[in-house]
Amino acid sequence: MSLSDIWDVLVLGLVLGSLYAVIAIGYTLVYGVLQLLNFAHSEVFMAGGFGGVIALTLIEPAVDPSGLQSALYVLLGILGGAILGGLVAFGLEKAAYRPLRRRNAPRLVFLITAIGASFFLYNLAGKLFGRYPLPMPTMYENKQVFEIFGTSVSVTQLLILVAGLLMLVTVDFVVNRTKLGSGIRAVAQDPEVASLMGVDIDKVVSRTFVLGGLMGGVAGFLFGTNLQVEYTMGFLPGITAFAAAVLGGIGNVRGAMLGGLTLGVVESFTVELWGDGWRYVGAFVVLVLVLMFRPTGILGERVGRTA
Repeated sequence: MSLSDIWDVLVLGLVLGSLYAVIAIGYTLVYGVLQLLNFAHSEVFMAGGFGGVIALTLIEPAVDPSGLQSALYVLLGILGGAILGGLVAFGLEKAAYRPLRRRNAPRLVFLITAIGASFFLYNLAGKLFGRYPLPMPTMYENKQVFEIFGTSVSVTQLLILVAGLLMLVTVDFVVNRTKLGSGIRAVAQDPEVASLMGVDIDKVVSRTFVLGGLMGGVAGFLFGTNLQVEYTMGFLPGITAFAAAVLGGIGNVRGAMLGGLTLGVVESFTVELWGDGWRYVGAFVVLVLVLMFRPTGILGERVGRTA
């Protein structure tokens, strides 16, 4: 493998890893607050893809858009994905998880409910939008923007990298520097004490789901700009993003970022060296090896311990 090939694969890995990191944050936020593995988060990601398609289809983008039009189309797609992803996440918490919390249901019941909600949502999407992939409406010409060490970076790659970085920085700021973040960290640390100190647990949990849903929804739209959107699109990225959250340290926001980027790069190099059939093997081998020596993950802390 030449040096230029290494840079090509590295760029692809960082693009893919950015998506994994953004999805993984949804898993890690919910786990940090509720100790719940929200496997329905992959369908929140899927909803974001459809949200972007719906928003762009409604306005019918121009065949040959100008630069300003392209920017507006992208913003509209991001907004559509974020809104639908946030709504689905809010509905999940309100309809599926909050009744269980109020009844002090066992953790296993939460897990079964999450899996059931996942099956329900992706079958509902298949019924509403059809069982065939939907192309994302054309928003811009996906041409080369610049080169780095001989590696071309396209508009789509740059969009995913920049949007992913902005979202990661934003959520890190929200968790560590805002009132909502203080509530999230307090509930993650000790919900009973947080409640005694005046923290509205239901409100914090609901907003945590929405925050993760917004992130997952935008990731779904960004994923759709590179590929097509379909009702099963959340499964493999969702599982890999969950592995990324575990690799970085489930419950740790910065760990989710690091885990996502790591698995994205590993996956890209695995495909380059051994072919597409081994795509997910390398990433999960790395996960197992890390957990053998550090069971809590690379950064291995809960959200509440970052205060």
